[in-house]
Amino acid sequence: MSDEAFDLIVIGGGSGGLASAIRAAKHGARVVLIEPSDLGGLCVNHGCVPKKAMWYAAQMAEAQYIAHDYGFTDKPGSLNWPAFIDRRNAYIERIHGSYQQQLDKVNVTLVHETARFLEPHRIAAGDRVLTAPHVVIATGSAPNRLDKPGFDLGVSSDGFFDLRECPKRTAIVGGGYVAVELAGVLRALGSEVDMYVRDRLMGGFDEEMAYQLGDEMKKHGITINYACQIEAAHKEGDLIRLDCDKGLTPGPYDILIWAVGRHGNTASLGLDSIGLGTNAEGQIEVDDYQETGVPGVYAVGDVTQRLALTPVAVNAGRKLADRLFGKKPGAKMDYHNIPSVVFSHPPLGTIGMSEREARDAYGDDVHLYKQTFVPMQLALAHRPMFVRFKLICVGEDSRIVGMQMLGPGVDEILQGFAVAIKMGATKGHFDDTMAIHPTSAEEMVTMGDRVPG
Repeated sequence: MSDEAFDLIVIGGGSGGLASAIRAAKHGARVVLIEPSDLGGLCVNHGCVPKKAMWYAAQMAEAQYIAHDYGFTDKPGSLNWPAFIDRRNAYIERIHGSYQQQLDKVNVTLVHETARFLEPHRIAAGDRVLTAPHVVIATGSAPNRLDKPGFDLGVSSDGFFDLRECPKRTAIVGGGYVAVELAGVLRALGSEVDMYVRDRLMGGFDEEMAYQLGDEMKKHGITINYACQIEAAHKEGDLIRLDCDKGLTPGPYDILIWAVGRHGNTASLGLDSIGLGTNAEGQIEVDDYQETGVPGVYAVGDVTQRLALTPVAVNAGRKLADRLFGKKPGAKMDYHNIPSVVFSHPPLGTIGMSEREARDAYGDDVHLYKQTFVPMQLALAHRPMFVRFKLICVGEDSRIVGMQMLGPGVDEILQGFAVAIKMGATKGHFDDTMAIHPTSAEEMVTMGDRVPG
């Protein structure tokens, strides 16, 4: 069978791959997208979208109790889990359909096969051979496995989304995004949750805020174990019991969730055949223009060593397509001051540097502003859940190099402030901004004196 020629081959139909393919096609390129599974990748199918759906359900569960505190007489009830999963899955199916419509509109060829490099610009996909001068790898990531006895008794986050009822007791191993988000959701929906964390929650985030997140999670009834490292899992009837390095055997649990990081989906690509290596996590190294060590081969999204966030993958993919086909030779992703939110309970938001990173970079020029308060909505319910704001500033003009937020509503508050920080805002700019009262966000522009130290 003869080779099929295109201008661009995109391997992977997740956020980064779709963004690259659609933008390139809009610029007039002939594009083929290779994806063996559902469109949307991790984010749509086993990540941001179904996770946020469950987070909203958990919020509704908590809101019932707040409403009861206000004086509403209806008793809080449990979630009809199967009915909500059907609703969640129907929403995801609509996203699949929307992506297919976008691909059809700009004439992107979709191939439902697994891709493998034959040469740098020659790809095997099933019984087809595709060629193009430009190839984008956007194959995403997969959950890590651990070499521990009984590992397969547990599930990854993918397995969490297969649940059709709320487990009575849950064990979660890990302390990153997935671990804290699933812990909050399951606890709010009625599960007893024990976490087993190697070091601390949310490594890489501001340390002070991460520990405060842990305190809030404990108030929600989540048990966080730092001193017990899980070495094995074994069956106890229909349940699961764990073995930890301290000789304890915690459990039994209805479900064990491993949230121990992810690795790049590169094993099946045949990268050795084109001389392209990966790091220990299977991730491809790229420069600021998404270029790999092989000319004409690029990578975007979680398969790279860059920040694993959906908007980052989308932006990088679009900028790459603009550079290759949109007559914008300087187009590239700006990886500085990227806002991020952990949809924990309560959510944790960040942009810029942590306090430690700032002190390492600027030393004694760093100074802080902090604010802690109970938001009005919760104060009326006599629920002492705090919101914590932290500004990390540098120099005489108090340029803001980092912003940290923890508490209800910060997931929505951060986006607007991220624009200001991206533009180089100072504490003075915040002071000159009129507050919107009464809101939680106003506390960010009414902070008083510097925090000593």
